[in-house]
Amino acid sequence: MSPFRVDLRSDTVTTPSPAMRDAMAKAEVGDAWYGDDPTVNRLQERAAEVTGTEAALFVATGTMANQIGLALHARGAGHLVACEAGAHVATTEVASSAVLSGIAYRTGSSAERGWMTAELARRLLEPDDAFDVEVVDLLAVENTVGSHAGSVMPAEELRAVRKVAEEAGVPIHLDGARIFNAAAATGLDVREWTSQVDTMMFCLSKGLGAPIGSVLCGPAELIREARRIWILFGGGWRQAGVLAAAGLVALEEGPGRLAEDHARARRLAEAIAEISPGAVDPRTVETNMVFVDTEATGLSVATAIERLGVEGVGAVPVAGRLRMVTHRDVDDAGIAYAIDAWRRVAGMGLRGS
Repeated sequence: MSPFRVDLRSDTVTTPSPAMRDAMAKAEVGDAWYGDDPTVNRLQERAAEVTGTEAALFVATGTMANQIGLALHARGAGHLVACEAGAHVATTEVASSAVLSGIAYRTGSSAERGWMTAELARRLLEPDDAFDVEVVDLLAVENTVGSHAGSVMPAEELRAVRKVAEEAGVPIHLDGARIFNAAAATGLDVREWTSQVDTMMFCLSKGLGAPIGSVLCGPAELIREARRIWILFGGGWRQAGVLAAAGLVALEEGPGRLAEDHARARRLAEAIAEISPGAVDPRTVETNMVFVDTEATGLSVATAIERLGVEGVGAVPVAGRLRMVTHRDVDDAGIAYAIDAWRRVAGMGLRGS
């Protein structure tokens, strides 16, 4: 149970819906290690269908899905994965990459809102200066971009990135943890992005609202190898159909309601901008994340988060700012409460209390 009246720390804090709980209770199960859990198999087949890929693998977490995806392409020590400097795989997951697969990163900053561009991809894929050897095994891209308030990588930019990668003979892995948010924000099908990459993952446990799980998708041959790595990483689970059942509900019902989260995030951002001018630019809120510069209130990020917590509103620090994320468990009344809480907290800062 959340310690907050309105929990905006992440869209991972959602609890299973009644439909999910019912599906979990009735789930037909087998042993997923052996590949004979029918509910897991249905989820994997449905995920492949939705993303336009040949096959899929249901795993416990987004980090596991990404790390298996990266390991599929990385050739070994001394070779690199290239990505934007703020990418989740090269920040939050960087130690996992090093420990599990010996992966290091070549990174660079984009002039855009944190997503990979064709120009940046071209720079990152240049051969090693000293030996004129191609040392980058994989280009990793992210959509939406968590370190930049859930910004959406345009589909046309990914197509341009794909051309650069093909010229260099380098595959692309898509960290699509919130790819359905990108689809909801643009009105495009997720296949507009998934068709341009070699492997991709998405999270069931973020905006889609499932309690556990992510899915790695790609060519059938690669997913067969992914299963081997999954077991090597300790991911092989047994009667996982009780979790896959909730994932199936999330995949069917979740994408259609993400626009509600986006609208509430914009409402929250607009209110904070009015209360605390300069704290947030509502135009940067493309999906379900609001990043707030607390200097506009005279408060540090830590102090603002602490005081919001006292008011019953959960938030977290990300990239030097305060982050709030809307999700299925936060309704209009919850947003109104969070706005009132921000007004009180911001007032404390301006009074110097």
